[in-house]
Amino acid sequence: MSKLLIVIPAHNEEANIVRVVEELTTQYPQYDYVVVNDGSRDKTAAVCRAHGFHLIDLPINLGLAGAFQTGLRYAAENGYDCAMQLDADGQHRPEYIAPMLKELEAGADIVIGSRFLTVKKPKTLRMVGSYIISWSIRLTTGRAICDPTSGMRMFNRAMVEEFAQNLNYGPEPDTISYLIKNGAKVKEVQVTMGERIAGQSYLNLWRSAQYMVKMSISILLIQWFRKRDTETPYPERSL
Repeated sequence: MSKLLIVIPAHNEEANIVRVVEELTTQYPQYDYVVVNDGSRDKTAAVCRAHGFHLIDLPINLGLAGAFQTGLRYAAENGYDCAMQLDADGQHRPEYIAPMLKELEAGADIVIGSRFLTVKKPKTLRMVGSYIISWSIRLTTGRAICDPTSGMRMFNRAMVEEFAQNLNYGPEPDTISYLIKNGAKVKEVQVTMGERIAGQSYLNLWRSAQYMVKMSISILLIQWFRKRDTETPYPERSL
């Protein structure tokens, strides 16, 4: 089995982090993990230290992309074959790690835990952005990604190194779209997301709309002018 690191970005998750980490370590002890405390203003870091959790404590808030990239750098520097994002709010269920890892070991570069691979995406206001981003990716790459905004993503070693080495690589739909255009193989696995254990998400309706507009503009326009920073791009593949 590939050596996998579970990266858990955490920002102000003192009420959730113990349950998330202990569920992972008690039920799935075969997987290594690291919590990346993203400059939390609450007691997230203190709680992690009190419980002896593996912790990277960032002194300032870098945002989700920066926190996850920090975890990927740790994975690259410590010889992991692959890495996965598991959110600290309890919505990502670790029971899906194994089927995602299976797809990765079968040849995928990126595996997305998708809520809508075999389940129909609801036509709600909240899902409008997901529909538009999916359409944008399909228009520019020819690939259908059913759940482009899912944060439950797994990356192989080559991707871990590429994300770790390049500052403009965030684990977002625009980067996924960009990598697909450069030959990366992306697979989806059907998952069910849980509910946030405690606290409130920072994503309200206004922020969700801003995110959708930002991602769509990036996919449709900016990605065409983006230059790959790696010297070893992936070979073109039949996707």
